[in-house]
Amino acid sequence: MSHAHSGSTPSPFWSPGLEALHPYVPGEQPRTPPRAKLNTNENPYPPSPRAVAAMRAVLDQSQADALRLYPDPTSLALRSALAQESGLSADQVFVGNGSDEVLAFAFQGLFRHPGRPLAFPEVSYSFYPVYCGLYGIESMTLPMRAEGERGEALIFDLDGVPRHACGLIFPNPNAPTSIAKPRQEIERLLQARPELLVLVDEAYVDFGAQSCVPLIHDHPNLLVSQSFSKSRGLAGLRLGMAFGQAPLIEALVRVKDSVNSYPIDRLALAGGTAAVEDRAHFEQTRDAIVRDRGALRSGLLALDFAVAEPAGNFVFAKAPLGQDALGLAQALRTQGILVRHFNTPMLRDFLRITVGRAEENALLLEALRALLAAQPEVGRQGVGL
Repeated sequence: MSHAHSGSTPSPFWSPGLEALHPYVPGEQPRTPPRAKLNTNENPYPPSPRAVAAMRAVLDQSQADALRLYPDPTSLALRSALAQESGLSADQVFVGNGSDEVLAFAFQGLFRHPGRPLAFPEVSYSFYPVYCGLYGIESMTLPMRAEGERGEALIFDLDGVPRHACGLIFPNPNAPTSIAKPRQEIERLLQARPELLVLVDEAYVDFGAQSCVPLIHDHPNLLVSQSFSKSRGLAGLRLGMAFGQAPLIEALVRVKDSVNSYPIDRLALAGGTAAVEDRAHFEQTRDAIVRDRGALRSGLLALDFAVAEPAGNFVFAKAPLGQDALGLAQALRTQGILVRHFNTPMLRDFLRITVGRAEENALLLEALRALLAAQPEVGRQGVGL
């Protein structure tokens, strides 16, 4: 079945405004495994063996009967594990069915203030404008400026949020740029603008940025979201969380319980809790990704890509002069190597490349080396990936 935003005919039963929505388009998930899947920022390593064992235990014959019962609607075990790890209390932690759901609840419960827009960077996670359209939230973007020798570092300023804005949301590290703001800069904004709700989306924070979770005790206008999909290697499980003072968490709970009181199933609760408790596995796989990210960036620089210093589990690489990034992405795809290209004026010269295993990164670099050597300029045909 095709998706409505892929060109299907609108139904007369649609609610008003639905046809005008521009839904988020996720990265390609091919049915046949590619040679190197470096397009959706997934963790290249399996999740914690303890998490897998905990989920298998739920399905063990002696416990499987519990699946006929609803899970804990408060997800207390998982929230408590996250609270202990973060130095918070359980009532300062919220969990949801992926961080996208957590963000959706925040947009519904915290950012719907008529006449007061929500601000986010001009180049940022493209789900933000989707949620604004879905929930009727006014929005505004903070302009980006290009820095670096070839404009490879796209930067925005936190002090550009107008006084009438209700809030600010941004990924840290930013997506797709992989550039992080220092915690001190964010803390200055929180102090200067106590009336402004700031949501820091830390989906990639574990790979090189400073988390803002320690600031929560002193700042009631701070909400931090994180994900199990990246550093915990559990994208297929769909778990996300938010941290904030209790009144902000209560807003998310109110929305959750008005939509679905049981979003976290028994398998996810067991696996997620065990993953939080297995700190050693988390650190081992994270450190491997950070190490290989450095090698990947060095390899791209050697091929004349321009790559700002990354802080996520991906790099944002500007194609060599005279080369077409979309053409490179398409040529790589024919070889079973997937990377992400965003066909917008500001981003069309870049490739977003997930850090894979060392052998996948080497495969990508070798393919790029051959493509660049074989053609003075890669073709400019086809559609965005």
